[in-house]
Amino acid sequence: MSSKTKVAVLKTSPDKVIDDYIRAGQVAGLKDSLVADNTTILKDNISWHLPFPGANSVPWQVEGTIKALKKAGITDIVAVHNDTVVTNPYTGGKLLKLKPVYEKYSIPERYNNDPSDLKWIEYKPKAKMLVLDKIFSRGIKIPEFFIGKNIVHLPTVKTHIYTTTTGAMKNAFGGLLNTKRHYTHSVIHETLVDLLQIQKEIHSGIFCFMDGTTAGSGPGPRTMTPHKKDIILASADQVAIDAVATKIMGFEPMSIKYIRMGHDAGLGCGDVSQIEIIGEDISKMNFGFSVGDNMASKVGDILWFSPLKVLQKLMFHTPIVYIFVFASALFHDKLWYPTKGKKIFNKWLKETDWGQLFQKY
Repeated sequence: MSSKTKVAVLKTSPDKVIDDYIRAGQVAGLKDSLVADNTTILKDNISWHLPFPGANSVPWQVEGTIKALKKAGITDIVAVHNDTVVTNPYTGGKLLKLKPVYEKYSIPERYNNDPSDLKWIEYKPKAKMLVLDKIFSRGIKIPEFFIGKNIVHLPTVKTHIYTTTTGAMKNAFGGLLNTKRHYTHSVIHETLVDLLQIQKEIHSGIFCFMDGTTAGSGPGPRTMTPHKKDIILASADQVAIDAVATKIMGFEPMSIKYIRMGHDAGLGCGDVSQIEIIGEDISKMNFGFSVGDNMASKVGDILWFSPLKVLQKLMFHTPIVYIFVFASALFHDKLWYPTKGKKIFNKWLKETDWGQLFQKY
């Protein structure tokens, strides 16, 4: 069995989660996966700037990753954030308690939505693209800062309305594409494969720490039902870690298009039977997650995947898109969160040990 196809799956608890992140990195080959002398980018996952369990990177995930990197002799670390049309990374960093962790360890933060901070340049991939060169026919642009650096992705174990599950591969969606990334939603699976091709060309090393201490089921990546699951995952193979997380959530990995396509393209291993899983016996794990819909996803399904997708350029490549941006922000931030989400979050804070750990940061 190839030593490159390893995924660590560890059971953890708040009193030892930092040490478990360090151990997960060690057994999954963190040190050998990154170039120690190069800058390492931490790409956290802020799916929502409002705190909600399972939706976003958590502070112990960030702290555990930083300590794991330092233990491996990797000390030149920088966090890079992105925004979306409905997510504010500056607000998110504070409310999700990620910023205090970066400050504690003197990790500088960069923002790829700020042209005065990170410059975007045209990039011509060496690999044949499935869709990106057609969608961005005037040129694929990426942050120049990313080239020649390691990257460590920090997603969570959760479902997603458009991709069924989401994780390491989807985490590059925000980092490598600008705010026009919504152009790709109707071909999201192909886009994730293209982005992994690009990552393998530009980064000196890639690794992922995935947090499933509280995992999310339902119409993610935001309006989910959180479930306390007490696991963390780590791997240098982005396809493999997504496949294992998908299997644990209760789905068949090779039936998920982006995982199957990544596997078939030789970008990683999506066949769980070929992956060396270190730690827990995942054959005994099945979270029984499902995706479902919310109001926003139902509209998205119609406009991205139904025959009405012929109207995409009119709807999403013109100022009309701001109607949908406003509607999404209104639904998520002003309707769903105050009436449902905040109650779920507060219950998690009070009744779970992970919520109590969150309050300590």
